[in-house]
Amino acid sequence: MRLKVCGMKYQENIEQVATLQPDYLGFIFYENSARNFDSKNIPKVNKSIKKTGVFVDASIDFVIEKINNHNLQAVQLHGKESPENCNDLKHRHAELDSAPYPLEIIKVFSIKDEFDFSVLKPYEKSADYFLFDTKGKLPGGNGYTFNWNVLNNYPSTKPYFLSGGIGINEIEDIKRFAKNKASKYCYALDVNSKFEIEPGLKNISILKEFKKNLSEVLENKKEKAMNYNVNEKGYYGEFGGAFIPEMLYPNVEELRQNYLKVMDEPEFKKEFDKLLKDYVGRPSPLYFAKRLSEKYNTKIYLKREDLNHTGAHKINNTIGQILMAQRLGKTRIIAETGAGQHGVATATVCALMGLECIVYMGEIDIARQAPNVARMKMLGAKVVPALSGSRTLKDATNEAIRDWINNPVNTHYIIGSAIGPHPYPDMVTRFQSVISEEIKWQLKEQEGRENPDYVVACIGGGSNAAGTYYHYLHEPDVGIVAVEAAGLGIDSGESAATSVLGKEGIIHGCKTLLMQTTDGQITEPYSISAGLDYPGVGPMHAHLSKTGRAEFMSITDSDAMEAGLELSKLEGIIPAIETSHALAIFKHKTFKPDDVVVMSLSGRGDKDLQNYIEYFKI
Repeated sequence: MRLKVCGMKYQENIEQVATLQPDYLGFIFYENSARNFDSKNIPKVNKSIKKTGVFVDASIDFVIEKINNHNLQAVQLHGKESPENCNDLKHRHAELDSAPYPLEIIKVFSIKDEFDFSVLKPYEKSADYFLFDTKGKLPGGNGYTFNWNVLNNYPSTKPYFLSGGIGINEIEDIKRFAKNKASKYCYALDVNSKFEIEPGLKNISILKEFKKNLSEVLENKKEKAMNYNVNEKGYYGEFGGAFIPEMLYPNVEELRQNYLKVMDEPEFKKEFDKLLKDYVGRPSPLYFAKRLSEKYNTKIYLKREDLNHTGAHKINNTIGQILMAQRLGKTRIIAETGAGQHGVATATVCALMGLECIVYMGEIDIARQAPNVARMKMLGAKVVPALSGSRTLKDATNEAIRDWINNPVNTHYIIGSAIGPHPYPDMVTRFQSVISEEIKWQLKEQEGRENPDYVVACIGGGSNAAGTYYHYLHEPDVGIVAVEAAGLGIDSGESAATSVLGKEGIIHGCKTLLMQTTDGQITEPYSISAGLDYPGVGPMHAHLSKTGRAEFMSITDSDAMEAGLELSKLEGIIPAIETSHALAIFKHKTFKPDDVVVMSLSGRGDKDLQNYIEYFKI
């Protein structure tokens, strides 16, 4: 539940309120209001605070003028604005050169003791949020609350703002409201007149106290709900931790103590964001797959990670980790790879930053992923074959860890999956979370809402899936689907379906679900996909599986290959075989016609072309 402080008027007071870090600051552009904002400029505030213009039946030209003058990210419409008016405003805003992100439109409705919710329906697609205020003589700032129980009959899934007479004395009411079903879609609280010394001048001390009390309410609510993020000890529920040789302790501990601080540095964020934009090519598109959707009678969106530089999601993480390695003074980089995409992404960033790069890869994977091996070598990396065990991803990881033990001082290990000792699963997930961060605003732009009905991703170690799920983990209305490789069949003895075949064990530095024999020996996995034949799964995903938060599905080689060919012919997109596993679920799971299903297209199929050729005898 976010916080919006509305009715800001005075420059110094705006700066003071901004230090409290509300999510939204509201500026009223309505001459009849005592809080009418008529200054030429809004003081500079943190970019995380969304500046919101409040209007009452204003012309689109007037609203656009204020958006331009004050760099507004949202508008709040208090009058009789029609759905068509909202759509026209969005289109006009999209044409502006200064509009890198879609404009958020908040449509206001007034309530007293009852409300006809049918009036909301025409605005479902044109408004991003609804706001419910107390009905009074003038729009906004009346200082009275309406009967919040009316919202128990809220029929929509669109998030809304709760407004009208909320002050410090309403904190107990907010606590009770947070327990009711009416609060499920309450996105933010909007406060105004109850915190004023005079119209437009906010009392900072009372506002600060209210924000503190609100945070406590939300924390109590979170504690009662299941937590799917890592805790301070590095565990997701019972999975995670750091099970490492003593020689590696200094390296892992150095990373644990510093990764969050480094990631929070403004300069780190600036450099990371700039490279994602200018080098990787983000944001990656969210593409509505029209023909695929028609075939399966549901709405399918593909998050096009295959269009990133190097052809997969892996680059998001390697950009972040190479910047981390530099700040920790490391001069030598090692990595493991299965399908080769992580190896290419690591070799790419090492070439970019001028650092030595060694990539470990299973001998079998080297043979079946020859194009990626060539790319790594062209980029200056040394590719070292793993010759033990199954000679695939697991064994490549073993070799990389041995290298790290022998070179602990100057070497950083860029792990490519959401696996390994803490803090790796969390760090990798945070770097990959840009995927779900973009999905939220892209989906809002296309569907009028941030939350899909389902998010879907293929899963081996799980970095692509972790990034796709991250911002939806605690959104109960969003279904999470994880798709594993069943190989030749779950009971065939040639499979990599960890959620079905795995049990608790320790692999590569963490406790997770692991395919193993009764005496604890790791079972060799199999999949036609080099990126999914891993005997374990990241600890976050193990937690999602055990708690039931995610639905795990297992897809065979044959179903995956057919799904990859189908996407190629229906949409003109050749997917990586890893992604093809996720695409195959539509033959096994039925979605409703109005369901919105967002699937991460984790990588492109160039690297797998020979596999496709041999399988289909093209």
